[in-house]
Amino acid sequence: MTDAAVVGSGPNGLAAALTLARAGLAVEVFEAHERPGGGLRTEALFDSEVFHDICAAVHPMAPVSPFMRSLRLHEQGVRMMRAPAAYAHPLLGGRAAVAWNDLDATCADLGRDGERWRHLMLPLMERSEAVVRLMLSTQRTVPPLRALNALVPRMPVHALRLGGSLRTGAGRALLAGVAAHGIGRLPSPAAAAVSLLLGHLAHTSGWPVPQGGSGAVAAVMAAEIEKLGGRIHTGVRIDSLQDLPSGRRITMLDVSPRELARIAPLPDGYRARLSRYRYGPGAAKADFLVDGEIPWTDRRLSQTATIHLAGVGGTAAEVARAEALTARGAYAERPYVIVVDPAAADPARAVRGRRPVWAYAHVPNGDTRDPLPVIRASIEAHAPGFADTVIAERGMSAARLGEYNANYVGGDIASGAMTLWQTFARPVARWNPYRTPVPGTWLCSSATPPGPSVHGMCGYHAAAAALKENGLSAGL
Repeated sequence: MTDAAVVGSGPNGLAAALTLARAGLAVEVFEAHERPGGGLRTEALFDSEVFHDICAAVHPMAPVSPFMRSLRLHEQGVRMMRAPAAYAHPLLGGRAAVAWNDLDATCADLGRDGERWRHLMLPLMERSEAVVRLMLSTQRTVPPLRALNALVPRMPVHALRLGGSLRTGAGRALLAGVAAHGIGRLPSPAAAAVSLLLGHLAHTSGWPVPQGGSGAVAAVMAAEIEKLGGRIHTGVRIDSLQDLPSGRRITMLDVSPRELARIAPLPDGYRARLSRYRYGPGAAKADFLVDGEIPWTDRRLSQTATIHLAGVGGTAAEVARAEALTARGAYAERPYVIVVDPAAADPARAVRGRRPVWAYAHVPNGDTRDPLPVIRASIEAHAPGFADTVIAERGMSAARLGEYNANYVGGDIASGAMTLWQTFARPVARWNPYRTPVPGTWLCSSATPPGPSVHGMCGYHAAAAALKENGLSAGL
């Protein structure tokens, strides 16, 4: 007999399934693709020995997420690997701003902005546990006082002014590059929250990559689910809740609001509210197999796995301009680009000198253009000769990314626009955002709090709420 059915095996679907299985329920997971993992898939695209992350590659939330910590990845043979720097941002003239793992080194590099950077990040670092607990909560609990003490003095200026209190071009660009992970207009409250969260983690637990690729994390979750008696069915597309096993008490849906409306018999009022859910800009992806290190003009860029690119000179204003165009559905000739070089943190990812290079460009939702030319040119501008190192390449438009993963509507990898309203009202405004009007049916995707990133907490919170309603508890 099946106690619970889970649709979708992305990180939140697997987190929900594992939370239910740990509580003693018989769980079945249904995944449309041939392999589980959703945004945590790793494949050999061009070379049988070189593995590329298909969606998520860098995981700053994994070391600090309560759910992810419960996996004890290191004990399962998966190390979270860190390069010397968390991220970097190339600037005009062949130089770069670098967020080193070490706060002192970063401050020294930023010159006149060094003490301002310290004043911004150190209080967040000292209260990091409370800040993370707030950011990864259901957004329905009393905020920890320590988190408020760190965030309240800093949020307004960063929500209202690009670069916040920073004054130099390097400092402002370094922070703007992080804020743009929020995928929307800059400055904004949502972008400020993203920059403060990810920015301070750069100097604590870092921005690591999983040893061997993101698929290793999904494999650990899947193995524990099966060890607890759960079953994972792949290659099974669910078109209606009636396709799921009968007699189940709980149904968990790791799907987008659009997919929820497609497969569930929702009442008209809830369906109408769900139809007003807004999706954000898309991501268009490029994968490269390259021979040797990327020939960055500033060689320090080889010491980080994550590089932010924008415009001609990489200024904060250029980041904001590109994000504003994209947010209103216009195409930026030089969009914001995130480049990931996993081998900078995990050298074993480079085999016989060949290494995977991963990149996203922010583009209008549903954009059908091949991103390869613009991404290749963006890298080449700061790494002359990069094109000559490329052995093989593949581009995936935002539209195609949305077809690959139904949760990424139009290529929206955040599963919904990251506006102030939708930060709290995901997917609709209600006290319990996970419960749907269909009895026993819960939404557990990134379209629920606390939102996107690989932390598993959307799945955990949804499963915990379902267990509570059934007189059971979820432990962490």
